[in-house]
Amino acid sequence: MKQPQTSRRSFLALAALTPFAVAATSACGTSGPAASSGGGGASMWYLSGEPNQTTMQKAVDAFNSANSADKISVTYFQNDAYKTKIKTAIGANQAPTIIYGWGGGGLKTYAEANQVEDLTGWFEQNPDLKKKFFPSVFGAATVNGKIYALPNQYVAPIVLFYNKELFQKAGVQPPKTWDDIMSLVKTFNDMGVAPFSLGGQSRWTSMMWLEYLLDRIGGPEVFKAIFEGKPNAWMDPAVIETGTKIQELVSAEGFIKGFSSITADSQADQALLFSGKAAMMLHGSWTYGAMKKAGQNFVQSGKLGFVPFPTVAGGKGDPKNGVGNPAAYMSISSKASDKEKESAKKFFKDGILTDTVIDAYINSGSVPIVNGIEDKLDKSEDKEFLNFVYGMAKNAPNFQQSWDQALSPTAAEALLNNIDQLFLKSITPQQFAENMNGTLGK
Repeated sequence: MKQPQTSRRSFLALAALTPFAVAATSACGTSGPAASSGGGGASMWYLSGEPNQTTMQKAVDAFNSANSADKISVTYFQNDAYKTKIKTAIGANQAPTIIYGWGGGGLKTYAEANQVEDLTGWFEQNPDLKKKFFPSVFGAATVNGKIYALPNQYVAPIVLFYNKELFQKAGVQPPKTWDDIMSLVKTFNDMGVAPFSLGGQSRWTSMMWLEYLLDRIGGPEVFKAIFEGKPNAWMDPAVIETGTKIQELVSAEGFIKGFSSITADSQADQALLFSGKAAMMLHGSWTYGAMKKAGQNFVQSGKLGFVPFPTVAGGKGDPKNGVGNPAAYMSISSKASDKEKESAKKFFKDGILTDTVIDAYINSGSVPIVNGIEDKLDKSEDKEFLNFVYGMAKNAPNFQQSWDQALSPTAAEALLNNIDQLFLKSITPQQFAENMNGTLGK
């Protein structure tokens, strides 16, 4: 995937320079498999880039100081390089003890090949640790009812942003229903303002619309069946209705003209919102900081609004359900020695998301995936937005992982191609469903 997808997947879109600023990955780390650490500890591969790298290194150093017999040795890699190296290493039985990942389809592949440890029993033995995390983050860590990864880092849901100044001029309120959206499309088009900004050339930005609509219409069970590869899962009527509503929105000129040539890489979609050329934008929470940095005081002056995705009349989905990036994930290699596995589990329990790590993430402008941090968030200058994100994640009955992360790489690429055609209306909703149905099991 392109760099915006990389930053989205790895949550490196939040840097220490300003809250939520886009981070550049640094070229540190070594090539080749990481050797097991001496003294009976465990090896770990992790992503380079700030603030995550510094935060993780401090966590490792603190753990190692307190656990001389279980030290963790960590090697850092750039995101794209890591994805190639970890697949090669796992295939060659040379994986590090602790495997960083994104859950979903990739984890499913490893779990079904018995390449990562089943952690279900371990979590049952450590109920206090499991209760520490948002319940919603375990979905992407679970394969066939078993947990294969420890959730960590922070949450990044998809948010419906809007330009408060334009809404005040129009005398309207942010949408609560799909009917509201279609009404606002006419309102803003009549004003000569694009209703929605969209970086459609990047494709995954368009995917966010389908993720939320399918949930609101059919509930989380529809995509769960797709993820599990059940026969004809993509042919569910909710999928057809989702595609139909998307094309109705396109036909009503709901998106900025020329959206298919706008990329998320350049942040041009964000600029359309804060410059007043578009009234709304459905995008990841990481864009908050990018707009704060580049938006000519748009965020600081209180002109940026944010609300949950609207409901759909007759839909089965809970309006509190979220989509996006629920967390990052860490697994344990099934090929590691018993001692290495025990060291890794000790690190999982005592070294990940300690109070110091939680504070570091909040100070860098992100929301850690742990309960009970309201007081900490309230001390941030971005407390309104951070508490909004926190509430979305904590209270979500279901938090759907981004589809292109949840699905296998083959199915994900087909998905993005078909989404592009759906938004351009070069295929019908029925054809979209049929095309995607052909990817089941691939």
